[in-house]
Amino acid sequence: MGDGQYSKRLAGKTAVVTGGGRGIGRAIVERFMGEGAAVLSCGRSERPDNFPREAHWIRADVSDTGDVRALGSAVERIFGRLSILVNNAGIQIEKTVLETTDEDWETLMGVNARGVFACSREMIPLMDEGGSIINIGSISGSTADPGLALYNASKAFVHGLTRSIAVDHGPKIRCNAISPGWIMTEMADAAFAVADDPEKAKRDALARHPAGRFGDPSDIAALASWLASDDALFATGQCYTLDGGLTAASPLNPCLF
Repeated sequence: MGDGQYSKRLAGKTAVVTGGGRGIGRAIVERFMGEGAAVLSCGRSERPDNFPREAHWIRADVSDTGDVRALGSAVERIFGRLSILVNNAGIQIEKTVLETTDEDWETLMGVNARGVFACSREMIPLMDEGGSIINIGSISGSTADPGLALYNASKAFVHGLTRSIAVDHGPKIRCNAISPGWIMTEMADAAFAVADDPEKAKRDALARHPAGRFGDPSDIAALASWLASDDALFATGQCYTLDGGLTAASPLNPCLF
């Protein structure tokens, strides 16, 4: 979608999007830029070859507090002040509690939990009055997906932290979470891959969506754009489920009969 098709409602705003190199993060970067925001993104690798040239990039691992401090310094150097923080960086490990190692805990919780906490702690002092933090949670933080024990727990943490930031730092800062359902990314493919029959699992999951399709990263970016904008000034402390109706459906879904 070209920039001319967006409303420019983020014009004059500055944004940090963690994990913006691909998937949901990349879609948010592109949507925010289309809406007129200046964007800085980060990831654990060097700048992707096809990353939008107008956007800023810094190599940073959000699980490393030193890297997070460097990200904050980059914000001050490039923007001065910050309007929007999107805590999107996240990883997934497909294991049950019994299969999970201490190393798995440090790796996943370092990114999905400590990373969100550390980035929020670093950026809140840099944020303008009326700033917006958007955390990418998951429906897995409310309803557990099988074989994703640590991932489910990490997203529940994100939802709880979202409410705490909203309560402790309002009215200066608004903080909300988006809880995606099945969004077609590499992470979703990995989750289906642990099923005995991945293709059947995907067909069954699709049949449970009243919307008739899986989500696209652009769906999440559209909601993030609204939450980042002044149109959402009264929205804070909420976890917005965006799942094509998946969690609204009864377990006695017609696809079973």
